[in-house]
Amino acid sequence: MSAAAEDTVERAVVLLSGGLDSATVLAAAIHAGFECHALSFRYGQRHDAELAAAARVAQALGAASHRVIGIELGSIGGSALTDADIPVPEAPTEGIPATYVPARNSVFLALGMGLAEVLDAGHLFIGVNAVDYSGYPDCRPEFIEAFQALASIATRRAVEGAPLALHAPLIRLTKAEIIRHGVALGVDYGLTVSCYQADETGAACGRCEACRLRRAGFEAAGLPDPTRYRD
Repeated sequence: MSAAAEDTVERAVVLLSGGLDSATVLAAAIHAGFECHALSFRYGQRHDAELAAAARVAQALGAASHRVIGIELGSIGGSALTDADIPVPEAPTEGIPATYVPARNSVFLALGMGLAEVLDAGHLFIGVNAVDYSGYPDCRPEFIEAFQALASIATRRAVEGAPLALHAPLIRLTKAEIIRHGVALGVDYGLTVSCYQADETGAACGRCEACRLRRAGFEAAGLPDPTRYRD
C-alpha cells in the first residue's frame, strides 16, 4: 500500500473479548476497510481463557494491533464472573443475572475512547447485542446512545470538531443473524470462547447462559456448532 493510500485509511479501536460477538464485529470493521486495533481486558474474569481466544481471533482476522489492559473489577465484586463465591447460574433466571459485571462496558468504552484518542482513531466498535442477550443494562441501545453523547464532548478530538463515532453494529441482530454474518465474513468461530465457566483450554461447560445462547444461535442459523464442550 502506498503512503498516500495509508493516509486515507481510517483507524478504529475494536473491543475484543474473544467471544462470538466481538469476533464478528472485528471482522465486519476490517471488511469495511478500517485499520483495526483490537483491545481486550483482563479484569479479573474467571473465564480468562477468552483472552487467549482474543489473541487468536485478532491474529486470524488481521488486526493491525492487539493489546490487553489489566483492570481489577473483582475488587468491587458484585458479579459471578469476578467473584468465585457467587455461582454462575446454570438455569434461566428472572431479571438481571448474577453474571452482570457492574460498570464493565462503561469502563471498557472509556478506555477504548482513550486509546482511540491516542491512536488518532475516529471510530470505536463494541459487540453488544440487545436481542438474544442476558438482559444486561449496558448492552441496550439507550446505553450506546448515552455513551456516544459523552464521547462527543469528552475528548480533544470532540473539542476540535472530530468527535469519536461509536459503533454497535450487532445491537439489533439475533444470535443466528450474527453467526450467519460472521461466517460470510470468514470468521472461524472455533477460535472463540463464550462460556462463563470455560476451563484453561477454553472448553465450554455447555450449561451457562452464554453457552445456551451460543448453541441456540448455531441451531437457529442452521450451522454446525464448532464449540468444544467439556461434557
